[in-house]
Amino acid sequence: MDALIANARVHFHERLFETNTVALTKVGIVSNADTSSRASKAISGRIVDIIVEEKHHRVNIVDKISGQTLGKQFELLTMEFLQETFPYLQNLCPGQWSVLQLGNNNRLKTSDFEQYEHLAYLSALTAENAQLAAALGNDYLVAPDVVIYRELYEDKEINSVHYIVDDSVGKMADIRKSNGGKPLLHASVSAKFTMRSDRAQNSRTEALNLIRNRKGHLPHIVVVTAEPMPNRLASLALGTGDIDCVYHFALYELIRAVREVGSEDAVETLGTLVQGKRLKDISDLPLDLAV
Repeated sequence: MDALIANARVHFHERLFETNTVALTKVGIVSNADTSSRASKAISGRIVDIIVEEKHHRVNIVDKISGQTLGKQFELLTMEFLQETFPYLQNLCPGQWSVLQLGNNNRLKTSDFEQYEHLAYLSALTAENAQLAAALGNDYLVAPDVVIYRELYEDKEINSVHYIVDDSVGKMADIRKSNGGKPLLHASVSAKFTMRSDRAQNSRTEALNLIRNRKGHLPHIVVVTAEPMPNRLASLALGTGDIDCVYHFALYELIRAVREVGSEDAVETLGTLVQGKRLKDISDLPLDLAV
């Protein structure tokens, strides 16, 4: 019997193919490839070949799909992968967890979480005062693609094994529901199907905003991508202090593809990212989020 995360990884790839998020154009170019880059087309094509050979998934041939559509589908499937995996790690990270794609849920905003509740008040102030809005800008507004958040604990849950709290202590603790707080943001996941031009750097900007504007515990801040080019992955993955790590939808297949059809520079760059623990496989993500 295969492990839960192993099965979820196979299903993730299967869903990418079923939804035509990863597909072939009529001229044989994979949807996540840069059509102007020979290396990008070769590496992405080899990744698909390896997945098809090993897992027998069927890749479809389609007309061109807009980048925006591909991006939204990739967000959705990333969310589904986390829903299939993270909630089952209760022995490592107990709690009442929710995994949600914010893009399709307008009722929930970053300010609906305890660490960022004050941003709603700040947004209301700037909406009423043009001078204040001009001075502060809107850099504090953050809209993650996918979030994992934790519901608060009733006192009876906190006291279920030992008598931990009563009305005289813990009056401002975020995890305690009786204190009237909001759910705790556990992870912000930026899903980037590809990393063309400077768009991927939006993930770094979002990360810095989450770091600067929080009150209390900093959530995990990660990026998930299907970008095939090591140098573009490096533009976001290298360096520390903002993003926890970048996760690739098929890192094992990427490593093999780059070795087989990539340049020496690409092999070296990818090796640096992997050995430096700045690039991991999607299967590592649920376990890392349990820390």
